[in-house]
Amino acid sequence: MFKKILIALDHSKADDVLLPQVKELARLTQAEILLFHVSVGWVARWQKNLNLSDSDEIKEDQEYLEKRGKELFEEGFRVTIRHGTGEPADEILRAARAENCDLIAMTTHGHRLLADLIHGTTIPKVRHEADIPIFLVKAGRD
Repeated sequence: MFKKILIALDHSKADDVLLPQVKELARLTQAEILLFHVSVGWVARWQKNLNLSDSDEIKEDQEYLEKRGKELFEEGFRVTIRHGTGEPADEILRAARAENCDLIAMTTHGHRLLADLIHGTTIPKVRHEADIPIFLVKAGRD
């Protein structure tokens, strides 16, 4: 059914809600896992345009991905990791296409009102522009 699942991690406690759900699905379908995270700080958003060095945020995010990838590998999953910088929705869509994923897994945080305007743009954009199914897991409110 699914051959490669992109798991969009956000380097928060929400990942602990998302990963068990997707691991079960990956086991059932014997799918490969692509762990993906997008750093969103100032340096991450402007790094390519301004030729900036990696920030502490970027380094921490890459270490986090490596740690999570190693955990999944040790559990017997076929896993690769990929890190992006910039606009999360654009990077998730780009990675899913480039890596030939056939499912994108993400968490929804249950923002309300103003927080939706500030934080709630990734899922709608991915949902409207993805050519593949999206698996959403509610992680709770921030």
